[in-house]
Amino acid sequence: MLLPLLVEPEALSAELDNPELLIVDTSRSERYLEGHIPGSIHIAPAQLQSGVAPAAGKIPDAAALSALFAAIGLTPDKHVVAVDDEGGGWAGRLLWTLESVGHSNYSLLNGGLESWASAGLPLSQQISTVTASDFSIAVLDETARIHCDDLIAELGKPDLGIWDARSADEYHGRKSPARRAGHIPGAAHLEWTDLMDPGRNLRLKPIDQIQRMLDDRGLVQGKRIVTHCQSHHRSGLTWFAGKLLGYDIRAYDGSWGEWGNRDDTPIEI
Repeated sequence: MLLPLLVEPEALSAELDNPELLIVDTSRSERYLEGHIPGSIHIAPAQLQSGVAPAAGKIPDAAALSALFAAIGLTPDKHVVAVDDEGGGWAGRLLWTLESVGHSNYSLLNGGLESWASAGLPLSQQISTVTASDFSIAVLDETARIHCDDLIAELGKPDLGIWDARSADEYHGRKSPARRAGHIPGAAHLEWTDLMDPGRNLRLKPIDQIQRMLDDRGLVQGKRIVTHCQSHHRSGLTWFAGKLLGYDIRAYDGSWGEWGNRDDTPIEI
């Protein structure tokens, strides 16, 4: 099955009857029930995070993810298309999670449900069902993530770029859900919503425009990029944008929930 990494609604619509397709909707539960892409399976966003405070955004363990993906019928031949109702944060988080369980056969629906509905494509209220698979992993693939202590050890290296996807107020320390406020030393700020085009139903802005925004912040091609937010939800989209651009990009899933609640992490304001 050949779908691009970033797929448009019309291209996805043409494949709805393809048995190799698995559409996974990570929207709010109420939005999914109101109307979803026919045949799509719902995963609640909370299922993609461990939920353990203070770093509640960390990835669940291998056993929990094995059970989750077996329940939605994931098999190696399935091409997963991730969808959400917010422009790509949770959808990107899902794709990053798939990377972490060794499944790289996937796409993100550009603009998610907003672009799908605006194109006049059908929505269903029928709850989709699938046959569970025997999907199972023993350990997570760590290549898509970085741990706190490893990131501390990398700080200051010239080939490292840190992409902070939070709001400007969070970045500058004017607000913080964590005990400590500010940002990781050397981190560049580009809020996740700045990647979206509200005039085009939350699709990503043109890729060359995103590249220019990153270049302006020193997050250039050739650097090793680490992206984060508060819980690696918003940075699900920035991680995906990095993948789309061909970056060497990892996510810090501990994010500010961990960094801002430890006492030994360096912070700038």
